[in-house]
Amino acid sequence: MALDFTAIDFETANGFWGSPCAIGMTRVRDGRVVAEETFLIRPPEGHDHFDPRNIAIHGIHPHEVAGVPRFQELFPRIRDFIGDDVVAAHNAAFDLGVIEAALRISGQQAPLYRYACTVVLSRRCYSLPSNSLPFAAQYARVPLVHHHDPAEDARACAGILVDIARRQGAGTVQELYEGLGMSLPVNAGKAVRSPGPIR
Repeated sequence: MALDFTAIDFETANGFWGSPCAIGMTRVRDGRVVAEETFLIRPPEGHDHFDPRNIAIHGIHPHEVAGVPRFQELFPRIRDFIGDDVVAAHNAAFDLGVIEAALRISGQQAPLYRYACTVVLSRRCYSLPSNSLPFAAQYARVPLVHHHDPAEDARACAGILVDIARRQGAGTVQELYEGLGMSLPVNAGKAVRSPGPIR
């Protein structure tokens, strides 16, 4: 077995988690990035208004997603990219919660995913003034120039997980969690409990 997983990062149109407007995904095999994908998403109908506060964070405007498919149409692409991988995210409660909420309002059930949260792992393994993505990425010596660009954020999350696994001498995500005395979580097809609003 090897250090294999897929890191994801969503941006949302507004404060409702079920309003994804962009995703970045990074596939890691044996601790190395082997594939990446990022694309814009039109949020589910009825939840596709853009809050100015969210626009100020990620810079995505409603006209940019007006001609792209809605989340429920694009989710098979996301599901296929992830496959059977452990899903990693920086505050996994949020990103898995986006999938759960957006599918629920579209009348679909979220898949079961084993997941790793790099916020939780950063708190456990690093000693930082903040466990937000920029701080953790800097400590892991992972480039992060444009925070809240979903492709960069997913790549940074992947780098943080690889760094923590190497520091802990873990060959897999499962081994990492077991070595820290933790169980690798499963989302159970619904939103997971949030460790806090850290992005």
